[in-house]
Amino acid sequence: MTKRSSTGGAIAAGDVQTARAGSEILKAGGNAYDAVLAALFASTIAEPVLSSLGGGGFLLAAPGQGRPLLYDFFAHTPRQKQSEVDFHPVLANFGTVTQEFHIGMGSMATPGIVRGAFEVHRDLGRMPIKEVLQPAIDLARHGLDLSSLQAYIFEIVEPIYMSTPECRAQYASPSNPDALIGAGEHMAVPAKADFLDALAHEGDDLFYRGEVAAVVARDCEDKGGHLKRADFERFEVIKRDPLSVEYSNARILTNPPPSVGGILIAFALNLLKDTGLGSYDFGSFAHLEQLARVMALTNQARVESGLNTCPISGSEALLDEVFLERYRVEILGRPKAHRGTTHISVIDRDGNAASLTVSNGEGSGYIAPGTGVVFNNMLGEEDINPEGFHQWPQDTRMSSMMAPSLIQRDDGTVVALGSGGSNRIRTAILQTVLALLEFDVHMEQAVSLPRVHFERGLLNVEAGFSEGVCQQLNQVFEQCKIWEQQNLFFGGVHAVEYNAAKGILAGGGDPRRGGAAIVV
Repeated sequence: MTKRSSTGGAIAAGDVQTARAGSEILKAGGNAYDAVLAALFASTIAEPVLSSLGGGGFLLAAPGQGRPLLYDFFAHTPRQKQSEVDFHPVLANFGTVTQEFHIGMGSMATPGIVRGAFEVHRDLGRMPIKEVLQPAIDLARHGLDLSSLQAYIFEIVEPIYMSTPECRAQYASPSNPDALIGAGEHMAVPAKADFLDALAHEGDDLFYRGEVAAVVARDCEDKGGHLKRADFERFEVIKRDPLSVEYSNARILTNPPPSVGGILIAFALNLLKDTGLGSYDFGSFAHLEQLARVMALTNQARVESGLNTCPISGSEALLDEVFLERYRVEILGRPKAHRGTTHISVIDRDGNAASLTVSNGEGSGYIAPGTGVVFNNMLGEEDINPEGFHQWPQDTRMSSMMAPSLIQRDDGTVVALGSGGSNRIRTAILQTVLALLEFDVHMEQAVSLPRVHFERGLLNVEAGFSEGVCQQLNQVFEQCKIWEQQNLFFGGVHAVEYNAAKGILAGGGDPRRGGAAIVV
């Protein structure tokens, strides 16, 4: 790797191998965007269910000198629907409950991560793309010992990754070929190493106009998928102005519509303005009751504003002052959910900030031949298809709960943060923002403090609050579940912070989701 004068920085991600890949690039003189892309490619090996080049995502970039920009490279619906497709349900086992997912060739939307990563690099990167990709190439070729969290996620979605011979072979346990790889077992993906190397030399056209597009289109035609070559060739990264909300001497930037997570975070922050939340003790009954009621209002507002079915016009209604005032005094609730995500945050010493969230759904079970890349099952995501399966609009950028975000404090401090965690993404980010701005806690503490989540009339309370407060919440809320320990149910916020005036970098990786933070 070419040596450069190191700028340094901080990275937080959902696996130590993901974070290490990004930190290597920072040490070698790459900027935040080189580092976040290196970490992204490494995450497809270290966090294989949550992150894949066959999925989609969003990157919020705020250059130290320049305007912030949201890169939308989430999944895109096919241009044409096919009448007979490979689309079938499987049951995933969460231990206490099973959940039905839909997979197969007919569940795949056009993936955007490869095009998005290369577009970001063309616009903002400093190092050659070959050097950015090298940590992931090495990781795929030499392998890693799978973490206990990633092994647990494989257990949950085992029926998906056992559904095709290719998936079974790629992720088989070295000690038991009839089972998926387990915690601590060594996993290498040489096919992905070779593909990443080819990608580094040939660029993203290899994926969208070359061999990958050709073979996937042929397999879809033969085996019952919707995707055609035109879906790949016409995929574009959409660049949007971030959604901005002022709160407590800071500006919060987040993912704008048509995605819904950011607008719901903004709505909740607007409701909380001037409520004196920070005057309460963290974890007190008054603090948690007010927070839970705002979550309940946000849930119902999502439905009544029309955000579920029309994100653009719904977002205008949601931030309308009359609408906001109404929900400051009313209590209602019932939203939907999203799944299968991971997050990476990076800031370098030049003040460049990157917040990246990606998803592959749960995976379709299909691996594009010769690539090692598992494709998404976004068309099989019930919650991303509110009108029902096979009712999705053609040739449309899909909506998501993902909300990569940034905080710009009045004192010049910048925070990059985001979360995985389905519908808990927005409440996990909201509570981390409040911990930093209202309760003035350190970054590591902010991402690990206990959380609550209100949904469908049920208040979930994570372990860590006092017994007396939990008893009070039980009395006030009709349905209240007190969890016995921290759990990935409550999201996984990975965040970094840079105070340029003091030269201080900090990071926090959420322990609920294998988080790791590295400052270099």
